[in-house]
Amino acid sequence: MIFKIITLGCKLNFAESSALGKVLSDKGHRRAKNGEIADVVIVNTCTVTDTADKKDRQAIHRIKRENPGAQIIMTGCYAALLKDKVHANETLTAPHQAILQEIDKLIPKNREKFYHAYSRDDRTRCFLKVQDGCNYFCTYCTIPMARGRSRNPHICELTDQAQKALQEGAKEIVLTGVNIGDFGRSTGETFLDLLRALDTICWYEGAQLVQPDYRIRISSCEPNLLSDEIIDFVAHSHHFAPHFHIPLQSGSNEVLKIMHRRYTRELFQERVEHIKRVMPHAFIGVDCMVGVRGETQEDWDDYYHFIASLPVSQLHVFTYSERAHTRMLDMDLYVVPLAERERRSQVLHALSEQKLQQFYREHQGETATVLWESKKVRSTENGTTRDIMYGFTENYIKVSGPYDKFKINHFESVTIA
Repeated sequence: MIFKIITLGCKLNFAESSALGKVLSDKGHRRAKNGEIADVVIVNTCTVTDTADKKDRQAIHRIKRENPGAQIIMTGCYAALLKDKVHANETLTAPHQAILQEIDKLIPKNREKFYHAYSRDDRTRCFLKVQDGCNYFCTYCTIPMARGRSRNPHICELTDQAQKALQEGAKEIVLTGVNIGDFGRSTGETFLDLLRALDTICWYEGAQLVQPDYRIRISSCEPNLLSDEIIDFVAHSHHFAPHFHIPLQSGSNEVLKIMHRRYTRELFQERVEHIKRVMPHAFIGVDCMVGVRGETQEDWDDYYHFIASLPVSQLHVFTYSERAHTRMLDMDLYVVPLAERERRSQVLHALSEQKLQQFYREHQGETATVLWESKKVRSTENGTTRDIMYGFTENYIKVSGPYDKFKINHFESVTIA
């Protein structure tokens, strides 16, 4: 059977889709080539915002047009909230049922069990799922309803997967999950225990000890779970990149209370300052939400000035949208007009670009290690056309250079232009 997998949303979804694609290929099914009509199309959906829901629906309509007669199976967070993974008018055939069973093993309907997944991205990067679910139930969020409670596997299982990825050629591992700082809740271990284990991966080939050259990035980690001990470990580790992504969501303490976030802006500032104290060159990305219910003009002004004052590198901006079944809808709060939500979003996007460019300027002329990626891009500059390639330094600065296929998936010391 010919299949396609369409993935929307986060790195966790990409990890699960990649694992599913490998299983289906191993079972004898074939991934559709470019332009080929598939027998079955699996759509791994996202529901983090109303915009994500719209993209899910648009993707379904597009897939129906491009794959007439194909069976379409929806899975992922949006499908979980719909309580139905099947989006079709026809009865599933036996082969379709077999594929659905494989989906249920990897992209779970059961929200109490942990399902392993990791993906490979352009032969250099591996997204390793280390945790799933969330116990926080923020007032604006539907993810705990879609993903279930926080859970994780044992560290030994994850180190085995990481070692396998490195043996297959990966040079960078990105730790993914819903709330990865909560790791250990279901096994009695800690997130720091996991980081220590992943920092010392090696193996024997015959009598020879192999100590691979690799690096690890930590994806989004809640500020109340990103302890000083974890930050200090990363600063002195062998393989962890000086790169953090921390959700702020609001710079107003009043709005953080409304959101039911588990920290104050003062704690967030302490985390950022500690990172910069022990790793001045660290990249810090920040999740920011604008226009939530209760965010008055005074709250917004307070929020903007706070985030503008912090030495962070980039903002990932979300515009609030009302989500069914969330507690925020039951709260008697000021409702920010849609046009004002969009304006605030544009303001933070502009601030993000300023901070990113400032971060790049601060590191011009420094020496760093880049991991070159496989994508080849045709570039024309000053009338000259050439093929170039891109890569990222340990502190997430994107650099370019002349395309050289022998550099793909290799580290190289470069001077940041």
